[in-house]
Amino acid sequence: MTPFDGLLDDAALFPPGEAPLAEAVPAHHGHHTASYAALVGPFVFPAPRLDELPAVLDDRPIELSVTIPAGPAELAGTLRTVSGIDGVRLVAVEVALPPGQSAARLVAALAEQLPAGVTGYVEVPRDERRESTLDELAGTGQRAKFRTGGVSAQAHPDERELAGAIVAAVTREIPFKCTAGLHHAVRHTDNATGFEQHGFGNVLLATDAARRGAGTAEVATLLAERSGPAVADGLRELTDGARSSFVSFGTCSVLDPVRDLSALGLLDQP
Repeated sequence: MTPFDGLLDDAALFPPGEAPLAEAVPAHHGHHTASYAALVGPFVFPAPRLDELPAVLDDRPIELSVTIPAGPAELAGTLRTVSGIDGVRLVAVEVALPPGQSAARLVAALAEQLPAGVTGYVEVPRDERRESTLDELAGTGQRAKFRTGGVSAQAHPDERELAGAIVAAVTREIPFKCTAGLHHAVRHTDNATGFEQHGFGNVLLATDAARRGAGTAEVATLLAERSGPAVADGLRELTDGARSSFVSFGTCSVLDPVRDLSALGLLDQP
């Protein structure tokens, strides 16, 4: 066991990678037979493309986390569609909260409609609804999803915003995942786009600190750390509880995080 087991949700279909489906599914199976297989979680799949999936499946079972960008109105139909695809095991749904909607309806729908063993994630809005959404999630068993990047600079929350979200989730004892932008272990400026991007290692350290009672300012400082050796040293001291809160993140390239962990001396890989 490592602190990174199950950390990487395979989001190869999503930007900026956008791998062809016919290549992404076999590659996902390959990840699960590789030396780093323990790090890899489910295949993240967009609900609007579910009709394409049967054509690329073989006799190997596949675990899916299905994203539902249209919100709670599409939840029931998505669950019906997935249940009709042979070889698929649904392990999670990740549901967006449309503009102007509160989380109460979505959280209730997840409680009523999700089959046993399927985890619900609510994408927490980056607006005035954040706190009320987390309030609705608290104590329900459903989880939060924080957007940490995207295809524009505005899609990347700064350190203080993300720190506030982490502290708010940890304080309410809500596990969370992250999506987009966590391409590398350590915070950096992306050479191709100029975007400031969070490091997933930083997020782990920030979550660990929040669980120990750190406030937003201290957590933001950890998110801003750009020294690879400093982040690696912190991760070597990571407590088990950090992963109870920060459960995973979606990455369009499973190999990039694996390479980073290996380069930092945190993963023994050939």
